Amino acid sequence: MIARRSVLALAAGLLAVVSAAPSFAQDYPSHSVRIVVPFGAGGPADVAARLIGNVLQESFGQPFVVENRTGAGGVIGTVEAVKSPADGYTLLMMSNTQTANESLLTADKRKYELMRDLAPIAPVNYSDLVIVVNPQVPAKTLAEFIALAKAQPGKLNYASSGQGTPYHMAGELFKAMAGLDVVHVPYRNSGEARSGVIGGQVQMMIDAVPAMAPNIGENQVRALATTGKERSTVLPNVPTAGEAGVAGYEATIWLGLMAPVGTPKPVIDKLKAAVNAMVKRPDIVKLWTEQGAVPMSMTPEQFDKFLRGDIEKWADVVKKFDKS
Repeated sequence: MIARRSVLALAAGLLAVVSAAPSFAQDYPSHSVRIVVPFGAGGPADVAARLIGNVLQESFGQPFVVENRTGAGGVIGTVEAVKSPADGYTLLMMSNTQTANESLLTADKRKYELMRDLAPIAPVNYSDLVIVVNPQVPAKTLAEFIALAKAQPGKLNYASSGQGTPYHMAGELFKAMAGLDVVHVPYRNSGEARSGVIGGQVQMMIDAVPAMAPNIGENQVRALATTGKERSTVLPNVPTAGEAGVAGYEATIWLGLMAPVGTPKPVIDKLKAAVNAMVKRPDIVKLWTEQGAVPMSMTPEQFDKFLRGDIEKWADVVKKFDKS
């Protein structure tokens, strides 16, 4: 009799959980949601997260609050999201920093595994990067900078917003493909790295077009090349790296949203639908086009496949620059 009662109680409990799931998703969100951004304020991820937060707040009627948790090349903020409850009230704004870190950092340094500990929601957008130098650097073209760097191996520096960031990976790929010995100087965030190249503490930086374009326009830095397959609509007079002498070189920064693994699928689907609707809004598309960003739209399953492919891509890049 006792065993029978236990079985019935367990069955009733499971039925309650299953019955509550649709109601939970329907009521979600019932209070504020935080978007953890593991990068500094003012960078592409931070700017996109704040825009997304505003749009989702309009859609759901609850605050979506951006929380910058910087440090360790995006690891600190990512771990913060991983250890949070899987209830849909903590989201992670991530980029190819996280996919690169899967091979760039050992598991004990990461303290998480991306595809084990986080669930894909949706990608957001991608942007080309731009290679810039301080105006005092005596190189007017990418070919001239490459010649300058080869004449002074180990003497020139390039800035990034930290180990494993798209800017660091783009820099190492550039070094490997151009055959350069240029020293990586990691800063705590994009803003500090940008200030470093503008102030002349470092000679070169690879940064997102939307973030660096204003500095190029004000002649605070000199643009040598962009990193896409085609010229940037924001910087049409700047050649691509392929045009400028590094054939086949291509690098971008993309952004996306993930949640702690175990977040209910109905909640994931609800967020995915809202984000995918947002990136197709004409006003958002127009804004991002003017900034040099391109909207991305995928299902969680497609985004999962995209993430796994990007992890493999950067693993190959890490092997390439390790050998060099």
